[in-house]
Amino acid sequence: MAQNEKAAEEIRRALLAYAAGEREQEARLVELNMGLVSSVAVRFRGRGADFEDLMQIGSIGLLKAIRSFEPERGFAFSTYAVPLIIGEIRRYLRDDGAIKVSRTAKRMGAALMREREKYLAEYGEEPRLEVIAEKVGVSPEEAAAALDASAPVRSLDENIGEDGFALEDVIPSEDDDIGKMLERVSLAEVIGTLPPLWRQIIGLRYFREYSQQQTAEALGLTQVKISREEKKIFAELRDRLA
Repeated sequence: MAQNEKAAEEIRRALLAYAAGEREQEARLVELNMGLVSSVAVRFRGRGADFEDLMQIGSIGLLKAIRSFEPERGFAFSTYAVPLIIGEIRRYLRDDGAIKVSRTAKRMGAALMREREKYLAEYGEEPRLEVIAEKVGVSPEEAAAALDASAPVRSLDENIGEDGFALEDVIPSEDDDIGKMLERVSLAEVIGTLPPLWRQIIGLRYFREYSQQQTAEALGLTQVKISREEKKIFAELRDRLA
C-alpha cells in the first residue's frame, strides 16, 4: 500500500473510532491532517497575517470538521474539511482587520458597483470592466484593483444565472492549481450531500439555466416553492462554504 493510501486509511480508521466515542482520537486526527491545513493556509499568504497564525486559525476549522464529520455519509473527510478551514481563515482575515482597504479604494469600488448595477438594469447583462471604469473615470487596471481590494469576500449567490454557476467566492492566484482544485472538489462534494430536491433545483437553475418558472414546471412545483427552496439552498451553502 502506497504512503498516501496508508495515511488515508489511518485517517479513516481514526474518524470511525472518534465517531464511535473514542475522543482521544481527536489529537491524532489533528496531527494527521495538518498537511491539509497547510495546503489551505499557504494560499492566504501575503494578506497581512503571519503564516503561523493562519495555521492556528485553520486548525480551528479542522477541529470543527472533525467534530461534525459523519463517516456514514460516505464522502471524503478532506473535501468536507477544506471549506471549514477556508471559512475560519477568511473570517479571521476579514473580522480581525488583517486585510486593510483604503477609503479611496472603497469609494471607487462602490462607484464601480453602482455603475455595474445601472448597466445591468439597462442592458440585462454584465458590463465589461472597461465600460464601468470609463463611467467612473479611471483606468481598467485601477478599477480591477479597487474591486479586488474592496470586495475580498464575495457573496455565494453573486452573478448566479448570468455568467454560469458561480458559487466559489475565493479566486486563487493563477498559479494556485491546488487551490482551484480543492475549491472545485469542495463545492461539488457539498452539493452532492444536499437533499435530492435541492440538487435537482441547482442542476436545472444553474447548469441548464432554467428560469424559476421553468424549474417549477419541470419538478411539478410552484414558482414560489422554488424561490423559497433556493433561499434555503443559499443559506446552507453559505454556512458550509463561508
